[in-house]
Amino acid sequence: MAVYDKVVKLISTQLKTDPNSITLKSRLLEDLHADSANVMMLVMDLEQECGIMMEDEALMQMKTVGDIVKYIEENS
Repeated sequence: MAVYDKVVKLISTQLKTDPNSITLKSRLLEDLHADSANVMMLVMDLEQECGIMMEDEALMQMKTVGDIVKYIEENS
């Protein structure tokens, strides 16, 4: 499964939203209405699913789904 597909699946499950409404440009907070608890759960799920540890500094820079996909592709 491609990184993008994994990320979309986890986001749609965590936020209970239609996966077809999620794009690379979707902003976690503004467009997908994630709160800090959602983001923390999503990070834990992504780390487990992708076998990586996401650094706190990097997390602060991630605003869009594309940012997450790029980070995982570069660090896995």
